[in-house]
Amino acid sequence: MNRKATIEEKLTTAFSPLHLEVVDESHMHSVPEGAQSHFKVTLVTEAFAGQPLVARHRQVNRALAQELASGIHALALHTMTPEEWFAKGGKAPDSPPCLGGGKRD
Repeated sequence: MNRKATIEEKLTTAFSPLHLEVVDESHMHSVPEGAQSHFKVTLVTEAFAGQPLVARHRQVNRALAQELASGIHALALHTMTPEEWFAKGGKAPDSPPCLGGGKRD
């Protein structure tokens, strides 16, 4: 199973999300082809109700602890309740361009 599928499976099991999107953004960074090292996660679940952003991110990091310890370099998290998700029009922000490695001016 590839890393993206593993992330999707673990987050689905841990959070029963209303919406889950996992995007491999490794191709946008200075990494070897197929690195599977940079991901953007949009996770919408009732489980986040009443929780501050830091607590939400800690929960996701715990669910993905093994992946974070074994090759994921970057994990952009957009964690929302259904109400927050609908208030944003069902969209997460775009990731900024990578300025690391040889891409910095």
